[in-house]
Amino acid sequence: MTTVLVAAFCLDLLLGDPRWLPHPVRAMGWAAGVLERILTRRGGRSRWAGILLVGMVVGGTGVATRALLARCGRVHPRLRTLLDVALLYTALSARDLEVESMAVARALARGDLPAARRAVAMIVGRDTADLEEREVIRAAVEAVAESTVDGVLSPLVYAAAGGAPAALAFKAASTLDSLVGHQDDRYREVGWAAARLDDLLNFLPARLARLLFPAGALLCGLDAARCWRIAWRDGARSPSPNAGLSEAAVAGALGVRLGGVNTYGGEPEVRPFLGDALRPLEPADIGRAVRLMYATSLLGLGLLVAVLAVAGGGRRR
Repeated sequence: MTTVLVAAFCLDLLLGDPRWLPHPVRAMGWAAGVLERILTRRGGRSRWAGILLVGMVVGGTGVATRALLARCGRVHPRLRTLLDVALLYTALSARDLEVESMAVARALARGDLPAARRAVAMIVGRDTADLEEREVIRAAVEAVAESTVDGVLSPLVYAAAGGAPAALAFKAASTLDSLVGHQDDRYREVGWAAARLDDLLNFLPARLARLLFPAGALLCGLDAARCWRIAWRDGARSPSPNAGLSEAAVAGALGVRLGGVNTYGGEPEVRPFLGDALRPLEPADIGRAVRLMYATSLLGLGLLVAVLAVAGGGRRR
């Protein structure tokens, strides 16, 4: 499994997410949309419909992936390993996160605020059409911070625990949360299970990230001590049990303040401030956040490889 983890991570760094390449997440989103319409048409928009939706999408993804790998394994063990690497690669999004967030930074660097707004809309769920430059930067930095967990560390953790089936089941839960886990009238009940499962699955990886971010900050030449302090001081302020931990850590490492008012579907939502405004946010902070994401992700990968090596040695003894 250590080889699979490292190979999949390297493949993500090399290829990212080419839009022409078929991607399991798109299939997950399509299946979730179809099932949501069927279940809500028959059972209403209840929590029970949402629980059934989660079971079918997340459980179905895990079972189907395991069956596919088993079938390939009967053909040849190396074919199973190659498929394991390919599937886990699709669950990682470090390179794609860099590409999307740096598109925001490049647009700001050339003074094209409308283009920056359009670019940041690709990685956040908030309304972006009227954001000022500082708010565009904040949105991009917060997206990089949060996605370090659910786009990189969490898939790696679940892959280490259960291979590609576990990683893709996690990805299905994350995709479902992005589709139906909203606190509006339409999804408040049917999306409850998806939102709670996503919180649960990211709980341990987010706390691992809180420990890894300061070490990553040290590698990047950022303020590791303040990263640690702000992560523990402000991480629990966010309404999300997980996102606030990574956002606070990044705010501390950069010496900036994140949080404030986000608007979703025209409705403003006040988020608590994270970090201290030692200086104003600037476009270069997006690149700094990306470097911190890579450093933290590599540390997480190294830690998981070490744990698997120790566990494998213990089993052999």
